[in-house]
Amino acid sequence: MSPRAYRLGQRQAATEQTRMRIINASRELLMAEHGFSHFSMEMVAKQADVARMTVYHQFGSKTGLLEALCDSLAASGGMEQMATVFRQSEPLEALQQYIAIFGRFWNADRLVTRRLRALAALDPEFEQVIRKRDEWRRKGVRTLLSRIVEGHKQPGTETIDETVNVLYTLIGFEGFDSLAGPERSLEDVADLVYQLALAAIDRLIPGIPPSS
Repeated sequence: MSPRAYRLGQRQAATEQTRMRIINASRELLMAEHGFSHFSMEMVAKQADVARMTVYHQFGSKTGLLEALCDSLAASGGMEQMATVFRQSEPLEALQQYIAIFGRFWNADRLVTRRLRALAALDPEFEQVIRKRDEWRRKGVRTLLSRIVEGHKQPGTETIDETVNVLYTLIGFEGFDSLAGPERSLEDVADLVYQLALAAIDRLIPGIPPSS
């Protein structure tokens, strides 16, 4: 390896370390009892022990930082498994897997997720990032429900849009969090969410069999 390539590799490694330190500082700040409500680029820089301009240089804006934090949470929460869901040939089994993956994801950083979503109600930049990811979840629900509906002609009492809204709500963090309560993990309620999802689908397609 040439000296120039070696130095470039060192700089890239140092940059990545700084980036991860800032992301971890953001997570720590959201977990702190009195820190999350004052979340700002300045507070993150202080927590990470870097200059405020370093945070801006790495992420460009608070939205960029929040995007990176959410990506990090998705990676640590196992969301890469989602790719297997849409390769599943049986759509009800795919839906069950989809729900189970979200149960594990929501549970992986429950406090951080709760506070991110609470701040989305107060801060437009948080809201923008969370809304985008929620729409990804809604799109996934619609794709799976469309596959379930395909080939079934018997109409029920609900429309596909109404059922998408119900499933989207059930599979959201707030749905899992409420059903789990203080005693159970969010992962533990995935089967209950799936049963509720089947009940909602039955109103759209009466008599549809559960996944085996």
